[in-house]
Amino acid sequence: MEKKLDLSKSVYDLVKEYPEVIDIMKGLGFSEITNKVMLNSVGKIMTIPKGAKMKGVSMIDIVSAFMKAGFTLEGEMPNLHGDEVASAKDAPVETAATQVEEPKASQNTETNEEDTVTDSERVEQLKGFLKRLGTGEELGAVREDFASQFKHVEASEIMKAEQGLMREGTPLEEVQQLCDLHSALFHGSTIHEQMDAEHAKVEAVLEAQEKSQSVVTLIETVGHPLNRLTEENKALDTLIESLKTKVANQSITLEDVNAVRQVSIHYAKKGDLLYPHLKVAYDISGPSMVMWTVDGDIRDTFGRLAKSATFTESWYEDFDAVLTRAQEMIYKEQNILFPLCAENFTAQEWYQIYKDTAQYEEIFGVERVVWTEAELALADSHAPASATDNTIALIGGSMTLDQLDAMLNTMPMEVTFVDHEDINRYFNDGEKVFKRPTTAIGRDVYSCHPPKVEPIVRGIIDSFRKGDRDNVAVWLEKQGRPFYVNYMAVRDQNNNYIGTLELVQDMQFAKDHFARSK
Repeated sequence: MEKKLDLSKSVYDLVKEYPEVIDIMKGLGFSEITNKVMLNSVGKIMTIPKGAKMKGVSMIDIVSAFMKAGFTLEGEMPNLHGDEVASAKDAPVETAATQVEEPKASQNTETNEEDTVTDSERVEQLKGFLKRLGTGEELGAVREDFASQFKHVEASEIMKAEQGLMREGTPLEEVQQLCDLHSALFHGSTIHEQMDAEHAKVEAVLEAQEKSQSVVTLIETVGHPLNRLTEENKALDTLIESLKTKVANQSITLEDVNAVRQVSIHYAKKGDLLYPHLKVAYDISGPSMVMWTVDGDIRDTFGRLAKSATFTESWYEDFDAVLTRAQEMIYKEQNILFPLCAENFTAQEWYQIYKDTAQYEEIFGVERVVWTEAELALADSHAPASATDNTIALIGGSMTLDQLDAMLNTMPMEVTFVDHEDINRYFNDGEKVFKRPTTAIGRDVYSCHPPKVEPIVRGIIDSFRKGDRDNVAVWLEKQGRPFYVNYMAVRDQNNNYIGTLELVQDMQFAKDHFARSK
């Protein structure tokens, strides 16, 4: 049977029709085609000629590779010039399908209505679509109207629209509940998915390609935080697909549930390293206000289902639903969250985030690998300074900075100090159950907590500041071990509030001791 490859079709459709396209394209340098998340998103709007232009791969090499694999090529290709035309003469087979045509001048002289709309007007229009979803209007109808007015949408515009709704009085809980619907509305329309926005202005096209390419570059940089998070998403997506098959057969085991629960560590990385930094450093609060809460809901649902004694019909319905939500979150990360981070974070900020990822367990079989660029930059930043007298005089004696630092790091507890302005000023070093990213130093303590926890933290610190309390102690269990968390008001000699001290201590040793004493 003749194999016809239509170059006007998307890469996703070609792979679906001919799975061997993956190996051929990978051999030509298109390594991202093996990324299932990218294939299912960018691949749906990317053609082989567009990809060749973006990657700088010769169409002659592509044509030759596919013809050698027994394909007949159809559809238009970009014009080939100079040496490439000469190379084409050496192709093993010449057919009408491979003849190169000069590109035809566009006959479309109509004005694109989207081009005449200002950024603020676009955000207002997006808010209108989101409001319609909030009133219960059917997704299909809203999406049809959206598609008629928007050729593409940026991740930042989606965030601005959601933040605008909250400023106008829409309850945060309602925006969070509609998060999945919002995501479904924009499927296939984000700038990251439309890397070649042919109907936008030339300036907009160049800007969109630059932004899209920035996140693709970081995702492809081995060892970069976005590279590792994407690899975790790929592994999670594969796991979810296998679990959905088991759901259909009602053959899920507790081991299966515990396997997918590893996603809580993936979500913890976002909650510690990405959401707060977007909010505090760049005033992009949408992800921390909406996606962070959805992460918590997904994590808590998996935890609740893992505790069930029996897997009933309703249990399977709940499990299937939360798998879908987790898979939808993969889409939001790859097409909204990661592009936002790539567009805003500096190289130095990525180096610090890379350093902080060492605190987290490896999940889904995705190992932490070295990002050489970051390792070199971090080594330079920690080069020893010239020797000076760094002795610190205290009421109870004196110590050098090195001695004080080593002593605090030797203490068998996690130490955090927040100053009188609620700014994180100090974390001691070492293995921690409650992760403290270095990027959190210098920003307010509330940004480090998810929306549901923030009011509790504010209440504790306010009570210290007012003098109502000096101490709040909490016992909790984490990772199967008991922990004692002690929050204490720090006051000067005149009893003025100057900050809050948090001490976290693993009490497993005490539990074991008293168990042996019985």
